[in-house]
Amino acid sequence: MHVLQLGPYPPPEGGISRNYLAIRDELRRVGHKCSVIAIAKSSAVINEPDVYHPRNPLELIKLLRKLDYDILHLHIGGAIPPRVLGLMWVCGVLAKGKNVLTLHSGGYAVDNIEKAKHTSTAGFVFRLYRKIIGVNPLMLELFEKFGVKKDRAHLIYPFILKNPDAKVEIPGKLKEFAENHKLFLLTVCLLEDTYDLFMQIDAMEKVFEKLPNAGLMIIGSGSLEAELKAAIAGKSYKNRVFLTGDVPHPVVLHLIGKADVLLRTTLFDGDAIAVREALFLGTPVIATDNKMRPEGVELIPMHDAKSLVEKIEILAKSEKIAKINKPDDCSNITEVLKVYNEIVTAKN
Repeated sequence: MHVLQLGPYPPPEGGISRNYLAIRDELRRVGHKCSVIAIAKSSAVINEPDVYHPRNPLELIKLLRKLDYDILHLHIGGAIPPRVLGLMWVCGVLAKGKNVLTLHSGGYAVDNIEKAKHTSTAGFVFRLYRKIIGVNPLMLELFEKFGVKKDRAHLIYPFILKNPDAKVEIPGKLKEFAENHKLFLLTVCLLEDTYDLFMQIDAMEKVFEKLPNAGLMIIGSGSLEAELKAAIAGKSYKNRVFLTGDVPHPVVLHLIGKADVLLRTTLFDGDAIAVREALFLGTPVIATDNKMRPEGVELIPMHDAKSLVEKIEILAKSEKIAKINKPDDCSNITEVLKVYNEIVTAKN
């Protein structure tokens, strides 16, 4: 079986790419082929076998017509503007009968659940897919309102919970920052407006006044990198906020495990993989309340610096919960492969 996946190819790394790369790893492990088409601009393009970086929509369409695959799996996140809906339509038509769509955007489901209709353009496009995967229960409600048949919709969570690899070491500067701050705060995200990072940085003024040994590390890259660097450089506490850029995920897992608190402040978000990883590793999480956070997360209102500071102060006085040390769970990825097999079996 040859599976062609479409999604944002790292760097930068995010929850969508971690999900479909885990699917690729499992496909290869059991003897199948998996190719990838990057549908967002990577910050660094490295020539790799079976990974394609089309420069424009025309090149993308040519690839979809040229490549021979048994399953096309499109991964979508974010707000789904018209250009993304157009991409969904193209993949739905060109791979009719052998296509899978995963919607990773919990925010899209929240914003559209009340107005979703069978007769809408979005409903028509979603129904072009043989199988649709949602990453939380609300998405399945959305698919039903779009007219997607129940036997075509699947709830499969996108995360694999892993213990950090003992053979992986944290690079010197990252390790030094983590160990030198007695309250080690960590943010893992794209450097985009969605993650309300300027609010986080501004809030650190109050945090550092009350917790003089605290420090904030922000891991990620994105379009706001230069602006965030400038904002940090203008602060009197600039040496206590570390904007790292991209960090390999195996190292990120170690840093999440070391962190005293993981921060997830967002204006638009779903079921973030970093949040799940932190809870799995016993790291407390403070996150914006998006009505779908897992149990155990400390919730704050959107864009509320005061609440963020208060929650950090409370957690600074709390003991960190025990880390979980159970075997890696790949059952979610196995469920995706079962969806593929259903399509291939039906075709044959």
